Amino acid sequence: MAAIPDGPVKSETELEVKPDSVNDVAGNPNAVQGIGGTPKTSPSVAATAASVTPPDITDRQTLLAVLQFLKKNKLLESEETLRKESGLCFDNEEQSGSVDGGSVCATGDAEGSDATLLSRVSGATSAPTAAAVTGVPVPAKGDDQPDVSVVLSAYSQQGDPALYQVYYSGLKRFIESVLDCHRAELSQVFYPLFVHMYLELVYNQHETEAKDFFDKFHGDQECYYQDDLRVLSGLTKKEHMKGNETLLDFRTSKFVLRISRDSYQLLKRHLQERQNNQIWNIIQEHLYIDIFDGMPRSKSQIDSMSGSLAGEARREANKAKVFYGLLKEPEIEVPLDDEDEEADNEEGKPKKKKPKKDSMGSKSKKQDPNAPQQNRIPLPELKDSDKLDKIMNMKEATKRIRLGPDSLPSICFYTFLNAYQGLTAVDFTDDSSLIAGGFADSTVRIWSVTPKKLRGVKSAADLNLIDKESDDVLERIMDEKTASESKILYGHSGPVYGTSFSPDRNYLLSCSEDGTIRLWSLQTFTCLVGYKGHNYPVWDTQFSPYGYYFVSGGHDRVARLWATDHYQPLRMFSGHLADITSTRFHPNCNYVVTGSADRTIRLWDVLTGNCVRIFTGHKGPIHSLTFSPNGKFLASGATDGRILLWDIGHGVMVGELKGHTDTIYALKFSRDGEILASGSMDNTVKLWDATKAFDDIETDDFTAATGHITLPENSQELLLGTYVTKSTAVVHVHFTRRNLLLAAGSYNP
Repeated sequence: MAAIPDGPVKSETELEVKPDSVNDVAGNPNAVQGIGGTPKTSPSVAATAASVTPPDITDRQTLLAVLQFLKKNKLLESEETLRKESGLCFDNEEQSGSVDGGSVCATGDAEGSDATLLSRVSGATSAPTAAAVTGVPVPAKGDDQPDVSVVLSAYSQQGDPALYQVYYSGLKRFIESVLDCHRAELSQVFYPLFVHMYLELVYNQHETEAKDFFDKFHGDQECYYQDDLRVLSGLTKKEHMKGNETLLDFRTSKFVLRISRDSYQLLKRHLQERQNNQIWNIIQEHLYIDIFDGMPRSKSQIDSMSGSLAGEARREANKAKVFYGLLKEPEIEVPLDDEDEEADNEEGKPKKKKPKKDSMGSKSKKQDPNAPQQNRIPLPELKDSDKLDKIMNMKEATKRIRLGPDSLPSICFYTFLNAYQGLTAVDFTDDSSLIAGGFADSTVRIWSVTPKKLRGVKSAADLNLIDKESDDVLERIMDEKTASESKILYGHSGPVYGTSFSPDRNYLLSCSEDGTIRLWSLQTFTCLVGYKGHNYPVWDTQFSPYGYYFVSGGHDRVARLWATDHYQPLRMFSGHLADITSTRFHPNCNYVVTGSADRTIRLWDVLTGNCVRIFTGHKGPIHSLTFSPNGKFLASGATDGRILLWDIGHGVMVGELKGHTDTIYALKFSRDGEILASGSMDNTVKLWDATKAFDDIETDDFTAATGHITLPENSQELLLGTYVTKSTAVVHVHFTRRNLLLAAGSYNP
């Protein structure tokens, strides 16, 4: 039989009180655990257990230590009280450290005294001590890297290896025989049970039985778990398990299953009748069953949300309040251009264009009810240059093309020639004047997209000769001799995987396989700072919409929040079970979103560092993320070729866009959010009707306690156009301020 967890016995009635958590149901280690928490006593202990249940070895050992401490400090009254409440009589031998002897004291209030003892003593037992004695670890909360020996010891107790196939086959036959409405939900237990039963066999060195078990049942698992099964198939010996990241993931994170109450009762009743403690123990030790009241979910509803390394997200994980609204923009008056004044004078209607500009100003003055407080996190003050840039942005917005199904954007594609598959990252400045590329040869290259060439600052000797009071001092400090269409930045010692321009276009971030993030000056084209915090390759980095802050994520599974003037990270966001492959800031700068190879997306609060949203549904590593301009929605793309749409406020998936046949590396909403552009390794750019996708959502459905979401099959209706390149994978898309679409990729002949 598998090991039975320590702790107080929970009755079946107690389970019903807390429907959302059926885990950690413990049994008496001196008894054979029944289903639903009902202890079944073995014949050898039936006589004594009828009157009292003695504490286990771990509790007795702890109790002895406490008694010795009390006696040493001459707290005789406390010592006597604790002895009476424990229900055990100790002789001199036990007090000297032995826990093998001792007799059971039959007290009148046996059940109450046992509960009192466990509540006072067991809770104080440290996890390593409990693991060392019983073989069942009690992981410490928040311990992301538990001791490997403690993790592996969870599999030390097991039943007859020849019966594992019998147990699994019996459960499989039962689930296949239940009503269709329950079958889809109960089928979710196959994969986590398969994994843990296989690992248990391997750990206990039943290698032949483990191989037979894997060969017989691995084909029954869902197709989106094939990558995980391929890794699992390599764990064929106990030695392979030590230090294996996949094993740690499975062991330290409970696999979450969301099941209706009726389906759960069916499963429990079946295991009770069959006395199948082997499977029940695995369910209680390694699974978190999130029970909801209502109708069972359909196969399509389950498939849309499943696929991540740790199952679905718990419902309570997405109930926190999220301030997704935009911050109030500063009040900046937009002066009329000379062209506008001339046009107004010619028409004789000067007020015709003014309302348009006033509407832009009034839009920014309104306070969004869903927005965070303006000072919730400290943001950098606007410099004069920033205000000028905002004025230019507002002027461009007045000339912005209104996009829609009948008015699609023009697309300008930038192809990197002779890159030989070395292009790894691309970014455009917000005003679309510069383009940066990261390459596998450790270089970062910057090009000017406009006729204006790139120039560096003059030498210190030449700068002393400049009149610093002149109006065009910023122009005079630039050295015309250095003018060129492109610049190359050297500094990294590994492939560059991410680039990001600052909003003011003065800086550029780059992250690399060498584990560093570098901040480059676009005035001198030199490296200003090298940020060292990641111990492994950094896959992505991005500046915040307000500058100053930036976020990074990489192979160490931890995202970090930085400020440009701090060499240490301000926040560390830990929770993913695999590499963080994509990072993005929310438009209001109060949240950071991360996509991971564990096939989940997490939204983090910058102020508190807490994870406030967990989104599951992708069937492969996530490589692209983008927020809608209003901050309410999120779009994500992954290696499964699907684009998923998420409602940030309600924490649910609201749409699915199918059409790409390969990894989606680029996603971007148009400036007003009407169009979503996507770029993929399948050499295409696709345009989607985002307005229709979000307008069709019934928000009333989100408040349902079950969280059921039925995704509409309307991908073809929402697809507005597909644009094919000759042989160029699309790695980046960008909308200009006037809604011209720019895309980029390297030509692969």
